[in-house]
Amino acid sequence: MAKSLQEQLLAAGLVDKKKAKKAARDMKHQDHLQRTGQDNELDSAKQKADAARREKAARDRELNRQKETEAQKKAIKAQIRQLILTNAISSEQADVKYQFVDGKKVKQLYVDQAVWDRLSRGQLAIIAVEKTPGQKEYAVIPLQVAEKIRQRDEQYFMVIAENTHGEMDEDDPYAAYQIPDDLMW
Repeated sequence: MAKSLQEQLLAAGLVDKKKAKKAARDMKHQDHLQRTGQDNELDSAKQKADAARREKAARDRELNRQKETEAQKKAIKAQIRQLILTNAISSEQADVKYQFVDGKKVKQLYVDQAVWDRLSRGQLAIIAVEKTPGQKEYAVIPLQVAEKIRQRDEQYFMVIAENTHGEMDEDDPYAAYQIPDDLMW
């Protein structure tokens, strides 16, 4: 009589008796589950576990994306702060008051006359620097640096005076009268 596959594998030494008994036990268990209808419950449990694993992977990907976005925002904020601090123009004799609007409030910054002239002509910009959370200070920076900051963050507070010296309205009744550059309000 021909030997079963299991007996042939045992004779060849490819499988030991423990593994053969375990395989037979697993087969009997599987047959029992199929006969009693519990096999479907195991499949649904596997499907639920797979679905939970996929959901967890999707949640983890979303959390990683949010962390990367936050890290990028922090890096941009640090770059802007570094640009401001390294390129800020300080006034030696800050004796002239330059006034500008921040939101609904009129703010003032004391600068020297040369910086005031360049600010009023639109050659320099004023930018808000947050020294401590909730506390703003203002710095004067060149326009090139202001453009670099604007490229990184469009919403960053910046004041650049409009250059109105060259354009006059034809119908302006006061066109013949020149406004002096050193007029202080």
